[in-house]
Amino acid sequence: MRKTYIYHTIIVCFTVLSLHAAPRLTVVAVVDGLTADNLATLRPYWQQGGLRTLSEEAFQTTIAYPHMVYGGNETTATLMTGVTPDRHGYTMDTYFARRDRKIHTMLEDETTRGIGTKKKISPKNLLSQTLTDRLRLMYPQAKIYAIGLQAPTTVLLAGHAANACCWLDPETQQWVATAAYTEGLPSAAFDQNNTGRIATLAARQWTPRMDITTYMTPTQQERKKSFAYTAADVLLHSPQANTLVIELALAIQKTEQLGMDATPDLLMLQLNTLSPTALSDKISSAEQEDMYLCLNQDLGFLMEQLDKRIGRTNYQILVVGRPVMGIDPQTLNDIHMPVQQFNADRAAALTGTYLMALYGHERWVDGAYGQSIYLNRTLIEQKRLSLETLQRQVANFLMDFEGIQIAMPGHEAMQYPSLGSTLCKKHTGDVVFMLQPGWQLMQGEKQVVDRVIDDKPLSPLLLWSGSIRPMPQGQLDATDVADLIF
Repeated sequence: MRKTYIYHTIIVCFTVLSLHAAPRLTVVAVVDGLTADNLATLRPYWQQGGLRTLSEEAFQTTIAYPHMVYGGNETTATLMTGVTPDRHGYTMDTYFARRDRKIHTMLEDETTRGIGTKKKISPKNLLSQTLTDRLRLMYPQAKIYAIGLQAPTTVLLAGHAANACCWLDPETQQWVATAAYTEGLPSAAFDQNNTGRIATLAARQWTPRMDITTYMTPTQQERKKSFAYTAADVLLHSPQANTLVIELALAIQKTEQLGMDATPDLLMLQLNTLSPTALSDKISSAEQEDMYLCLNQDLGFLMEQLDKRIGRTNYQILVVGRPVMGIDPQTLNDIHMPVQQFNADRAAALTGTYLMALYGHERWVDGAYGQSIYLNRTLIEQKRLSLETLQRQVANFLMDFEGIQIAMPGHEAMQYPSLGSTLCKKHTGDVVFMLQPGWQLMQGEKQVVDRVIDDKPLSPLLLWSGSIRPMPQGQLDATDVADLIF
């Protein structure tokens, strides 16, 4: 009797431990433009498929970002590292460099080379450990691959420790990569390049999956003429791009045997729901709806294949939305909340003129980017002026500009509650300002720096696991997402 009791106790303990063990394979899909409202609106369309399964079986919540959101990959960096831009260093997709007074991409790295591309990028400038780095430290033999549609997103998904990452080049219609990772271009991506799979899908016509009248939000133009694209013309904003990412993910899983042993592996994916004419993350056209319908099918195919290959209880999928376009300014204008634009370059020019009037005809301002004004520190030192005095004068001057909520010296802004988590010491200017609600940041005449008008965008998160595991309650912070995986 005692032996039987001990035997059952061992079985129960083993079962409990196995329920909380890391799955053999984790798939993390960051989906551009995915919103909870869109998922809820389109749920009646999904009789089956991946989004249908996730809506019924996954843990679901929303996440908020504890820093300003511009619609770039500052959100991806936060999701992957579990910390805010002041710590991971990725404040915006680009930054102003004092060394040459030019704008540079955040991940550029002249010490590495591109594979099939001229882009030289690496995760070197990402200051914090990512989800992939943590897995590598825990399991040195883990296999980690990232596949995406744009270089910055894919590299951030890969982190510092992935085996390889690759992204889709719409011009060459090839998978390309960076030599920053040990395996370079994955062999499965090389095979797809050689077989012309991308060109085959890109040559296809993208037309509605259903009769145009059955969509919920067709535009007037779509009601008259429907919509039709050759995928190659809009490749990164077509359903075919998502299909290619899923196909390559499954090819890598098969080739590299991901999820086939006890060591946890990671597949990091970037997907997209934003169609070529999308004006916001909120669905406002039949073609945007169609992007969701096709994504549902692709995710369903991914889960179906993983069920067959490694077993339903041996993997998990985390799907999280990334705010890209926010609320359409025209929509806000229609409800009498017009969006106004603040031009950082003009502010810098006027600031330079102001300082000339005070201190003489010299170039006192090196430039402006984002929410920062960069003063000519070399000149200030040569003239033996107080940098702090000029910072105060410029901050007070900017406070008179329409649209500016607050302006202050950069070192003070790092401690300011609404700005501190958004700024990184390495890239912060001498004077930092924050715009009032309803104002959009511009660089030059056309470049929109702040694409997300929504002050506090929420992203949907869905975590499906084939095994039972405890889940948190309520809304999460974006810095909590990485901890959900392990």
